[in-house]
Amino acid sequence: MTTEAQQQLTPEQNSEWVRERFQAGNKYLAEQGILTKRVLVKDSRYVAPLVAMWKFEANDGKHWWVVTGDLPTDHVSGKAAKDAREAMRHFALSWQMRAESIFQDKNAANDATQQAFAHRLVNRSEGLYDISNDEKLWQTDPNV
Repeated sequence: MTTEAQQQLTPEQNSEWVRERFQAGNKYLAEQGILTKRVLVKDSRYVAPLVAMWKFEANDGKHWWVVTGDLPTDHVSGKAAKDAREAMRHFALSWQMRAESIFQDKNAANDATQQAFAHRLVNRSEGLYDISNDEKLWQTDPNV
């Protein structure tokens, strides 16, 4: 994941990417049994076409962070992070630990699918961490 790819989108492509990532996040939560009331736009951030970090409010009033984009879609309680940047760091660390768990699992050692998934988690977590640490993305409007 590199931030250079973001300049390759036209405004129309950017809008379409954001809409599709929002829909993917909403659908993912529904598949997890979480029905949403709204997205908290002021708290959500994206770097198209790489990553979108959505903060959703569920029908029960609970908040959820959902990451979508060129990486695995995942979610965590809104209590896990105070803002989108911290949520990105949370997912980066969580994915590193999940990948390490797969690498250490004797049953997964001979499973090419599991090994490929673990390597993808490592790769995407490193990219997510880099984005979360890129000060220029967080000093101005982060929705670039």
